[in-house]
Formats: sequence, C-alpha cells, structure tokens
Amino acid sequence: MMQEPMHECKHNPGFMRDTLVPQVGIITDIRTETPDVKTFRVEALGGGKLFEHLPGQCAMVCVPGVGEAMFSITSSPTNKEYQEFSIKRCGVLTEHLHSMQVGDEIMVRGPYGNNFPVEGELKGKNLLFIAGGIALAPLRSVINYCLDNRENYGDIDILYGSRSADDLVQRKEIEEVWSKVPGVNVHLTIDREQEGWDGHVGFVPSYLKELAFDTNRTAILCGPPIMIKFCLQGLKEMGFAMEQVYTTLELRMKCGVGKCGRCNIGTKYVCKDGPVFRFDQVDELPNEY
Repeated sequence: MMQEPMHECKHNPGFMRDTLVPQVGIITDIRTETPDVKTFRVEALGGGKLFEHLPGQCAMVCVPGVGEAMFSITSSPTNKEYQEFSIKRCGVLTEHLHSMQVGDEIMVRGPYGNNFPVEGELKGKNLLFIAGGIALAPLRSVINYCLDNRENYGDIDILYGSRSADDLVQRKEIEEVWSKVPGVNVHLTIDREQEGWDGHVGFVPSYLKELAFDTNRTAILCGPPIMIKFCLQGLKEMGFAMEQVYTTLELRMKCGVGKCGRCNIGTKYVCKDGPVFRFDQVDELPNEY
C-alpha cells in the first residue's frame, strides 16, 4: 500500500503533517563505517525523531543548493530518540554529505514506501537475513526491530558479506550486539583473503549454499543485482518458495510518491507499490529490473 501523504505530527497531536514538506534535522553524530560509508544520526531541532516510520521505509534527504536523494532509514522504529542513514559516497550530494559535521542541518521528508511485514507475515517466523555491502543498511532497521521485539520472532540468522573486512558496515554493532543475542547467528564473509581476517572467505551466494539452511524460515534479501540473482538461485535449490523471500527495490525510488514516473517497472511504481516486494511479485515484473 502507498504511504499516505499526511501523518499526525508527533510534536502536535491532532495536527496533520504533510510528508511532502521537508523538516529541518540536525546531525548529532557521524560514524565512519568504511572508507566510503558514513552513518549520520539525525534529530529534530527540538530533539527526538523527525517522524515515525516502519522498517524498510525511506526518506528524502536534502541539502539545499546541492541536491536531494532517497535513502533507507537504517535505524529501527523502536528507537524514539533519532533516525539514522548509512550513506555511501558516490556522487555530488553524497560527497557533500560526507563533508558535513556534527551540528550541521539538513532537510528530511518522509517516510515513503511500504515496509517489511514485521507485524504480519514475518511475525512468529524464523528469519534469514542476507545482505551484501551497503545493502545491510535497509535490513538493519528490520533486524533491530526484531531484536527489540525478540519474543515475537523465532531463530534469526544474518548472512552478511563485503569485498573486504574494511567494507563491513556496522561491524561493531554486529560483533558486540547482534552476535551476542540468544537465538541469533551471524555469518560474516569477505570476497578474498585478507591479513588479520580469520573468518569465512568467499562470495555470499557460495556461503549461502555452504550453510544449507532449512526452509523453515522466511528470507529477507538485499544486495547488488548479481548477488541477489545467485542467492535467489541458491534459495530455490534449497527448496525455498518465492513467497518465502522478500527484498527491497529502494534504489529504484525517485520522488517518493509515484508522480514523476521514473520508478516504474512495468505497471508497478516502486515508490507507491514498494519498495518492499516478495519475489513472487518481483517475478511478475518485466525483465527491465
């Protein structure tokens, strides 16, 4: 379902906030995750979150005079103090964002898109999260939501890989928080051997086959298209049905409301109908994706 453009303002109950109107946010923390990824913590000017969101939803981040772009909200809705965005440096806007400092202001509007069904189809299930590189960012919101509501979910496996150990996003949280939660198993891998790395070496799709998960779980998959292709193939070989696998196409989101038409894949508008889809739904889309 498309996110409605109007929401009740948390700072002024009864007042309906237009999600198309940007809000001023202040950067209160910046963490360098990798050589080209930083996580920005953003709060409202009066403190607290800019708006409520659900796991998997996105927001438009804007620097006036520079540009704006859609990013997944990587913090969990269970966090009531701030929102976070993990941003890879890859263009004019992201280059500028990476030069900003704590205390600087940005504009944010949202939330946009649908969400992972954490209170629906995922609830009560064993979960398998599969991510590569920066694609951990949209899944982090879902993972932390599930961990903060641990009693509502079964066993959780997190398979995450990157080119090198230096490119693992949120590594501190993975090793110091996620891996220590009962019933949570973390499987890390890097593409090639590296000095100081004693973990698994190999591509994510190959490691997925090695781990040979049973099909008594729902998979949430996000990564580069080639990784998704071979992971999906591996899941099929293991016996997973396409209805058991979810992904997000948030990279296809543009204006956030489906009006500019640049997010369409066939008859679907990712901003309105997504970005979260089951793979049986993705299978119905034209090959242009």
